[in-house]
Amino acid sequence: MMPFLKVDHVSKSFARGNATTEVLRDIDLTIERGSYVSIIGHSGCGKSTLLNLVAGLTSITTGAILLENQEVREPGPDRAVVFQNHSLLPWLTVYANVKLAVDKVFGATKPRSERHDWTMHNLELVQMVHAKDKLPAEISGGMKQRVGIARALAMEPKVLLLDEPFGALDALTRAHLQDSVMQIHARLGNTVIMITHDVDEAVLLSDRIVMMTNGPSATIGEVLDVPLPRPRKRLELSSDPTYLRARETVLKFLYERHRAPALQAA
Repeated sequence: MMPFLKVDHVSKSFARGNATTEVLRDIDLTIERGSYVSIIGHSGCGKSTLLNLVAGLTSITTGAILLENQEVREPGPDRAVVFQNHSLLPWLTVYANVKLAVDKVFGATKPRSERHDWTMHNLELVQMVHAKDKLPAEISGGMKQRVGIARALAMEPKVLLLDEPFGALDALTRAHLQDSVMQIHARLGNTVIMITHDVDEAVLLSDRIVMMTNGPSATIGEVLDVPLPRPRKRLELSSDPTYLRARETVLKFLYERHRAPALQAA
């Protein structure tokens, strides 16, 4: 059976002058349709570089990335990215920020009324209809991220790419937004790849966790299945044996098997 998304022995190097640095080496990963996959590792292990390769924002040095058997060579609406920085246009309202993406992707195929309804539908998904006429400066950081997620979902991407989308938020806002993303994933059954530094976040949200070795020349050290049934409730999981085992496995990988170079030298 043809894989939905295949990262096929991908390596990435950056050249500066006469020096070449290999960031990723021989990344081989298959992602199933509808799955939620987190990529975790120490800073400098190439997590965001890998996400950018899947997004088509960065060129591959060797190997290939195939989405439904089509090679990824450039950005496209079938892969939408939500960054840690919300990247909203400050002079546009919440509604207009999402509508901009809708018009770009569906301007030639949907009439204006349908594009309006679709914009409102995606704002409703992230519970932001009440703020549709506000500017980004008038809403909180968590609300801005909700709008960024709505804008990405409005493109109807085959893959939603999240680059530490909750990293700049306070703990309570982060938890609420994690719950919202779980609910959206359950409702849409979309395919999600998320970069994170947060072990608890990875275990809570993911079907699989991809653990990266330290860079340079980082590769996949281990892939962990998270066989927790959905829907998941964080308070109930705090004492769940499967959750605790998964958490311990990721922590052990990060802090014992592939410790940061500074710790290894200590």
